Amino acid sequence: MSQNDSVSDGGFARRTILQAAGLSGVAGLAGCLNEATTTASAGDDANPPATDDGPTLPETGSPEVVDLDERGREVTLRSVHARHAAHPGRSLGGPVEMPVTWAFQADDGTPSVPGPVLRATEGDDLSITLDNTGGEMPHTLHFHGVSKSWKDDGVPSTTGITVMPGEEHTYQIGADVPGTHLYHCHFNTPMHMDMGMYGILRIDPEGYEEADVEQFMTLKDWDTRLSRSYGGADASYDVQDRRPDAFTINGRVAPYTLNPDHGSPVVVSEGDTVRLHLVNAGFMSHPMHTHNHRFRTVEKDGAPYPEVLQLPEDVVNVAPAERYTVEFAADADPGIYPMHCHKVDHVQNGGVYPGGMLTAIVYEEAMGTEVFADLMEKAEYEI
Repeated sequence: MSQNDSVSDGGFARRTILQAAGLSGVAGLAGCLNEATTTASAGDDANPPATDDGPTLPETGSPEVVDLDERGREVTLRSVHARHAAHPGRSLGGPVEMPVTWAFQADDGTPSVPGPVLRATEGDDLSITLDNTGGEMPHTLHFHGVSKSWKDDGVPSTTGITVMPGEEHTYQIGADVPGTHLYHCHFNTPMHMDMGMYGILRIDPEGYEEADVEQFMTLKDWDTRLSRSYGGADASYDVQDRRPDAFTINGRVAPYTLNPDHGSPVVVSEGDTVRLHLVNAGFMSHPMHTHNHRFRTVEKDGAPYPEVLQLPEDVVNVAPAERYTVEFAADADPGIYPMHCHKVDHVQNGGVYPGGMLTAIVYEEAMGTEVFADLMEKAEYEI
């Protein structure tokens, strides 16, 4: 599987020790951060290898950016049963774990929750195959924001197409609406999205110029009883009595969101232009707030905002399925500034505050401080 190896990778793929932070060339900072080993691996979702302690599932990794332009504008997605650690450590209310998720995997890549970022340039249609040949549940794929034929809409009850276990289906998806979009399974949607079947489709307009720092952030509220009950734990789940207890950014909760390899810290240098693509794949709205930085909303659901509407602000309320692209200048006193949901009960792990839907804007100049070192210890990252 060919991945995007340029510095403009959407903030997920990294060639440096700060993987997933959205920058390159920061080795040597903070006493030279040590490169971590990714534990994620691919696996078959229907027949995980058995052990004396039960099935052994692969672990999820961070979402990869799949450059569809480099791949002939086609990719195969499948759902993989995988363990997902939103925060594997014991700090700040951890561990927060989902013993079974239905992670998306692009070809032979790493299964992840959210799924891979599928990125292409505006132009010809995309061929996206849902491979359910090794699955055990019916699935479909539905893409927001872009055009497609009726039969490729991904809703089984209105199209008559369901991808059953043992089957695969190729969707022809338009790449005619530039912007950041959501994709997800549309079979028994409340359950399948809450098991992890969602991701981002990004269509870049012709001549697109990326910012100095550019990242995707998928927001999600979870009732972990579903995953735990599906994994055999003593937990009972009822979608009519859904009680979210985990609030994630790119599948992680704080402090693991600050882990440079597995989380989504927004690492900047003073003077950088920063562009963040915010997508809500959950069931609740999340007002996202940036400390000490005022941003402009430049795009919503694939529609560019006129300049007259790009007012400086520091909170944007992202409702379910909405997508916002915001920009700001890294012009504050160099330090570490939280970015979080301002429904403050969403900034907890269980009853422990802070946690949950919280990350930070981190200036390189602050990486040598004791404060940064303490955060890295809580985030399970060795300096």
